[in-house]
Amino acid sequence: MANLIILILPIVAIFLMFRSQKKRQQQAASMQATLQPGAGVRTIGGMYAQVKAVNDETVELEVAPGVVVHYTKGAVAAVLEPLEYDAIINGRPAEADEEPAAEAEVAEDAEKPLSLDKDAEAGATESK
Repeated sequence: MANLIILILPIVAIFLMFRSQKKRQQQAASMQATLQPGAGVRTIGGMYAQVKAVNDETVELEVAPGVVVHYTKGAVAAVLEPLEYDAIINGRPAEADEEPAAEAEVAEDAEKPLSLDKDAEAGATESK
């Protein structure tokens, strides 16, 4: 019985590894098939770009205004959502507009001069 387990365990492990690898390959192939001009992408090198054209085996990516480079479809690691791509390329997303108000309160506190004099500190607390 122990010999049977020793034989079956590696076979099951190999089967699971091949299955997960095939699943990843299918996901990559479906992602590459859905590439469309105008989509924001991240390459395997970590570069963010916008798809300008999709050919049979290559993709034309605009990495900067007016700069178009050719990559293989396999070099595209992820297709990004439009809001996510815009947030990465242009900085903060639009939902973060509430934070400047909190920063303004901190700025008001920062404008007060720092004094090490105990008398000035006592006078400041009495005037409040």
